[in-house]
Amino acid sequence: MQRLSLAALGLCLSLPTFAAEGMWQPGQLPELEQSLVDAGLKVDPEKLTDLTKYPMNAVVGLGFCTASFVSPMGLVVTNHHCAYSAIQYNSSAEKNLLNDGFLATKLGEELPADPTQRIYVTTEIRDVSEQIRAGLDQLDDGNAIHQQVDARSKALVAECEKGGGVRCDVYVIHGGMQFNLIRQMEIRDVRLVYAPAQAIGKFGGDVDNWIWPRHTGDFAYLRAYVGPDGKPADHSSANVPYRPDSYLKVNKDGVQPGDYVMVAGYPGRTNRYRLGTEVADAIDWAYPSYMQLFKQQLELIASSSAGRPDAALKYAATVASLNNGVKNFQGNLDGFGKLDVVAEKRRLESAMEAWLQANPDAAPGYAEQRLQLDQVLAQQRAQRERDLLWGRLWRSGIFSAAGDLYRLSLEQTKPDAQREYGYQQRDEVRIEGRLKRLDRRYDAQVDRALVADLLRRYLALDASQRVAELDAWLGRGEGVEVNLEAKLDVLYGATKLGNSEQRLGWFGAKSSQIRGADDSALQMAVALMPAVLRLESESERVKGLEYQLRPAFMRGLIAYKRSLGKPVYPDANNSLRVSYGIVEGYSPRDAVNHAPQTRLQGIVEKHTGVDPFDATQRQLAAISERRFGSYVDPELGSVPVNFLASLDITGGNSGSPALNAKAELVGLAFDGNYESMSSGWLFNQRLTRTILVDVRYMLWVMDAVDGAHRLLKEMRIKPQFANKQ
Repeated sequence: MQRLSLAALGLCLSLPTFAAEGMWQPGQLPELEQSLVDAGLKVDPEKLTDLTKYPMNAVVGLGFCTASFVSPMGLVVTNHHCAYSAIQYNSSAEKNLLNDGFLATKLGEELPADPTQRIYVTTEIRDVSEQIRAGLDQLDDGNAIHQQVDARSKALVAECEKGGGVRCDVYVIHGGMQFNLIRQMEIRDVRLVYAPAQAIGKFGGDVDNWIWPRHTGDFAYLRAYVGPDGKPADHSSANVPYRPDSYLKVNKDGVQPGDYVMVAGYPGRTNRYRLGTEVADAIDWAYPSYMQLFKQQLELIASSSAGRPDAALKYAATVASLNNGVKNFQGNLDGFGKLDVVAEKRRLESAMEAWLQANPDAAPGYAEQRLQLDQVLAQQRAQRERDLLWGRLWRSGIFSAAGDLYRLSLEQTKPDAQREYGYQQRDEVRIEGRLKRLDRRYDAQVDRALVADLLRRYLALDASQRVAELDAWLGRGEGVEVNLEAKLDVLYGATKLGNSEQRLGWFGAKSSQIRGADDSALQMAVALMPAVLRLESESERVKGLEYQLRPAFMRGLIAYKRSLGKPVYPDANNSLRVSYGIVEGYSPRDAVNHAPQTRLQGIVEKHTGVDPFDATQRQLAAISERRFGSYVDPELGSVPVNFLASLDITGGNSGSPALNAKAELVGLAFDGNYESMSSGWLFNQRLTRTILVDVRYMLWVMDAVDGAHRLLKEMRIKPQFANKQ
């Protein structure tokens, strides 16, 4: 494996004694050795840089969350909310696994996850900046820059994926200042093994989301399967459990306040290096707009699925996501107000620019390129309402299915290297998976309500933000009022894409066949595709310009921070990172002090018998009878449920294993405190905390409540209540 050097990343770190801030690339950790040791790490930081050995090779990605191997039989632990789609996929109104939970008593009972579910094992991170960036500085056309980056990235990916069984992608670092090629084993047969009842896995629901104190058993188990030859394979009854090179050792003693803890995972996105104007845009428009839209969509889902439990179940994951988004946006806005993020960003930019004036060689051409970046952002701002609605429209069930089918038919006529990203040969299995799972995620009545609302909003936009093709499809013209209900009657009444067999029958069809189809949804996709391609080209032009302009800002910022002896780490981008800190509470305001651990007794205190505070009777009985076993914490006098740590995480870190000083599993990250929501833009060490489920609570639920003794033994944990169920 080739590790990234600090020189290649443009980093020069002079570190403070200890800092919780930072989502560090594994290759940076040796440079943090003193800080890691001071925090309490007991293993050599070099061991954390090798992605092929323990513990890093046991940490895996799910594409949207993190997980980790915990047995030699490919058993994977992650958050309950990360396994939510797999649980939902196997649920029905008659057999609601979301509510009741699920436990396979043997391998043959394990259920296939969502067809799009994958497990990714990172095996290599390689700096490919020189290959990607060569000659880009001589280009000034955004589309030309994007095409160059795109073509070179695809060539590197194609070479990397030769032989099959792996997924390779080029990741953008520092806005295009660097590029990393990341190679991952792609395991395609993933199965649901165990999930506690929702009353445990989602105890507190959206009410407690982002809130401390917390009492949520946010954990579940999946299993990775491969072909008999040990190589990744599509789902088959002939497949066998994957044998990972290593798996995390579970430390059933957990952690205590003050203990060192770290998480390894795949954080999705942060905006720590965005401009003050971009923060202002988020505060003034983006977050309020998304909140208002998401709230309306939640109301529409509730009203259009009322009295239809099967429809409600299909949208359970969507509802959870929308609720999380609303709370996240509001938390960001509250945090922005307390921290005055815009002013802080502008102070940093002013100080940096003053330093650059005195040190112009640190970032040549900065002033001119910064001005150009501001102009690009202004252009995006002018079309943001259109882009919001257009993007959400193509996420609807009927639009996404029809769009995927027609777009794939167009892309299949091109050489693979020239196909649009997401529609290459390697992506076809994902597209087919999306089409298959639509049965479990789509209801025509709900989808219509959501689409109608988006189109009404679109029709109210200023003329400068209209899309000609969409206007034509809707029948909009000078002095002509759109009959939206009639249009939707046709769209949903004359399509068969809601039927799985009909929908999959169009998969791989020629574009001429789709253009000649009498299906209303496919006709819609054909009519709107020119707009899709045109707006996509506009977006690619902006991306290309940003590849040129953001690196100028980042070079200046890195040089300035280097002059102050401050550490520099890249923004999160869904690639493997490590964060570290200690188990500790916090004080959000005067005279309020939060302890870092919660206990089983807190579940009883919160229990009302009504969702979302409806603990299971088996759980309440075990607590009442004090069947705690050795999972009890002597200091707490009970089994610890959740704990806080001063860790730097963001979305995508959900399910990340919490490792102690010896790199043993002691819990799972699943949330942040309310005060941490704005940390994606500006980190506040005093208030930012990660909420984790304690391994002792996980083991106790499995042992004393759900009887998952087979899995405990598989993880080398001796059950204590095997004969007491």
